[in-house]
Amino acid sequence: MGMKHKLWWKIMLAIFAVIFIICAVFSHFGGFGTGECANTEEFAKYASDIFDIEIPEGTKIVALGEATHGNAEFQQLKLDVFKILVEKYGIRGFALEGDYGGCEYANRYINGGEGTAREAAEAIGFAIYRTDEMAELFDWMREYNEKVGQGERIVFYGFDMQRIEYNYLFMLENAEGIGCNVDELAKIWNYEDHEFSNAYTPDERMAIIESVKAELLECDEHLAAEPIHCADILIQNRELGKIYENNGGGNKERDMFMAENVKWALEQEEERGNNALFISAHNGHIEQTGTYGIDAKVMGNILADTYGDGYYAIGTDFYKTKNNIPNSKGKRKNYIFYSYDPLAKASKKCGYDMSYLDFSKVDDGTEIKNIIDNYTWNGSLGEGYSILMEIIPYSYRVYRCPGEMYDSMIFVSDAHPIKVLDPVMQ
Repeated sequence: MGMKHKLWWKIMLAIFAVIFIICAVFSHFGGFGTGECANTEEFAKYASDIFDIEIPEGTKIVALGEATHGNAEFQQLKLDVFKILVEKYGIRGFALEGDYGGCEYANRYINGGEGTAREAAEAIGFAIYRTDEMAELFDWMREYNEKVGQGERIVFYGFDMQRIEYNYLFMLENAEGIGCNVDELAKIWNYEDHEFSNAYTPDERMAIIESVKAELLECDEHLAAEPIHCADILIQNRELGKIYENNGGGNKERDMFMAENVKWALEQEEERGNNALFISAHNGHIEQTGTYGIDAKVMGNILADTYGDGYYAIGTDFYKTKNNIPNSKGKRKNYIFYSYDPLAKASKKCGYDMSYLDFSKVDDGTEIKNIIDNYTWNGSLGEGYSILMEIIPYSYRVYRCPGEMYDSMIFVSDAHPIKVLDPVMQ
């Protein structure tokens, strides 16, 4: 065998060795395939239907997570779980991972306002909510409110701050209705372009908003609550914008603001005589132990610190998802992923389309309890796709302890993509 031939074989052996090591690492760290399966007999013993959800007495916030934004089942769960909470627990407030102003537009619709359910969903501003499932949610809320008295009506809130138009418009509308001086406030908006006017600097705009807010604080607190909150959302949006401009971060601050806004929504519910609030967001926001690093907790972690056992988190996962997400060019497409979650795989193997697992009801010493109490893989997809997600599967998975993150979980065996509808509002 010649020298060149020997060198070729050494190179090939080295390449195979590297590939073997990479495959071994991927296999350990949430790699290729669908992962191990939990004991199916045990899983079937403890799994139940979502309609068996039980919320502990004294709960202040029930949080429903979603493993993906782009699956119809996780959107449908918002309605299914909320119905249970309304009918069994008397919860009347729903807060969503959407900006307050857009959700207030939807709130006006469900409380008898003009428009359609599709327009209400579209007003939230995120494409993921422009779906039939969200329209169905708002139609159900509206129909429910038509059948009950004023004090029993559902109220819909948003706790994000990434959209500004409706927050500005409702602040202006309400402040003017109370009798505040809104002359300058009315000038800072470009109504044709649906954004702030370039005639004012960001600091000048914020100074005007702060000035009107100061005047609102001197008004009747019940009448001024909404426009003051709209002002706070606009201020949060600007603070987040400055962070993005300076260093491209902002996750920590966004979750901190969202936690503040959830607390505000709960306070509004308590003033209405209701003791609890339902919220819905991505798993990554509602989990009870999540962080972005030292002293940088996610929203659910902040709320769990505040309310203790009064914060109840329901996580979700999939076995297989055909997920609708935007690619690098912003075009939404459907991509297939597997979670590598042994509990989700057990749910699939048991033949469940969907199942619910209450961690408090799983006996100590069982395999299922061991999985719940130790680190394992869960699927986690946001609003972005990269080819690396196909090559390195653990890039869309999180290695965490389910029992630390959540109080219970819902597993979807085969999640189907949302269909983002064309805009209906101009």
